[in-house]
Amino acid sequence: MEKYDAVIIGSGPNGLAAAIEMARHELKVLVLEMADEIGGGTRTTELTLPGFKHDFCSAVHPTGILSPYLKELPLEQHGLKWLYPELSVAHPLDDEPAVLLGKNLEETAAGLGKDAAYWKSLYGYLSKNGEGILRDSFKALGIPQHPISLARFGLNAFLPANTYAKLVLKEKRSRALFAGCAAHSLLPFDFLFSSALGIMFAMTAHMVDWPVAEGGSHSISKAMVSYFKELGGEIRTGTKIENWKELPPAKAYLFNTDPYQLADIAEDHLPKGYVKRLRKYNFGMGSFKLDWALDGPIPWKDPNCLKASTVHIGGTLEEIAYGEKMAWQGKHVDKPYVLLCQQSQIDPSRAPQGKHTGYAYMHVPQGSDKDCTEIIENQVERFAPGFKDIILARHKTFASDFYQYNPNYFGGAIAGGAANISQLFTRPVARTNPYSTPNSSIYICSASTPPGGGVHGMCGYWAARSALKKQFNTKTKHIWDHSKE
Repeated sequence: MEKYDAVIIGSGPNGLAAAIEMARHELKVLVLEMADEIGGGTRTTELTLPGFKHDFCSAVHPTGILSPYLKELPLEQHGLKWLYPELSVAHPLDDEPAVLLGKNLEETAAGLGKDAAYWKSLYGYLSKNGEGILRDSFKALGIPQHPISLARFGLNAFLPANTYAKLVLKEKRSRALFAGCAAHSLLPFDFLFSSALGIMFAMTAHMVDWPVAEGGSHSISKAMVSYFKELGGEIRTGTKIENWKELPPAKAYLFNTDPYQLADIAEDHLPKGYVKRLRKYNFGMGSFKLDWALDGPIPWKDPNCLKASTVHIGGTLEEIAYGEKMAWQGKHVDKPYVLLCQQSQIDPSRAPQGKHTGYAYMHVPQGSDKDCTEIIENQVERFAPGFKDIILARHKTFASDFYQYNPNYFGGAIAGGAANISQLFTRPVARTNPYSTPNSSIYICSASTPPGGGVHGMCGYWAARSALKKQFNTKTKHIWDHSKE
């Protein structure tokens, strides 16, 4: 059997990032993928009607375009093209204009009343220093390279989202805008650090208007594969690994899997105590998703909503906080937070001429089998009367469907696991180097490691760097350091 320097199990963005980084150091690298096509959470397919291209999981990519690693790769030369909306986020409210969040700080602040000065002060500073903040926060705990700006971010980020919003924001509109961003955390708003992603996403929106990939999110992984193969890498699809004996010989194995799969496959090669800790991992909430083929653009009460790649539906801070808390506690609500994406508004290739795609999901209890179609569509109709009349076809994805699609999404958890205080910095288990395991040839590079979910490849990059240093004794500069030479 052929021997490799490194074998990557799983071809999502993190697995491909790990593979690319290993291959960049002239190692012989093999990627094994269970499905018949690469991509993990970045696949695009016709889920409803012919000609309507739907992103199965990830859709809009602020952390992709801003990723310290991906932005330095020549992915545009391999077919990736980013398309930008006029705005990142629209947050509709009952009987008043939507709150709008875009790259232009002044225009965003102008819609926030008494909170305009605060918003410009904090998010102006964070966005100007955003590149350094992302480099320091998109990794495991360690000595920051930009301690002052990271501290300014962290002093706010550690607060529960409810506390932060009510402590520093006076206006209902500002609080709602922040709540929509904070709900990306999939945490109850009374948890410590539930503000972190809200602040992070607001910051990124003032750095770049959140883009989509032309042709679908699959274009990201296709470009990564093209570059990986140019570096000499090898990929095998349709190859499911269920036990260690199915793996080819290699010096290092990097698992782009959840902790449970790592424990099952490598159980005999890891200490029992470590395996036991892997199996205690908390995945958090699941998701229920709808994809629509639409007869036209969504008829928002406020037409400005059509300018945004992402629409946060859920009303006020209080409504969103209640819905997220109930989902965490295993309950469903009638007016949940709904994250809706409008890719075809930015990328006409996603639907036939004059038609559109729609994408929306809500957070549900882990493993939920409840059909939430009516709940989601009622929430959209609330802010876009007549929406139901333009639905040509729909596709439902239950929490169990997410798991069948990708075993990393245990119970429908699409973000790689709960980012609560016990797992925010120590995922999947508490170790100085969370990408390593007690076996020096085994590493984990999935979203179950820092910094968690998102199409940024940073989990894979840091795991690869760990393996290069520990297993191959390779010490080089970071790719972004080379780009400045």
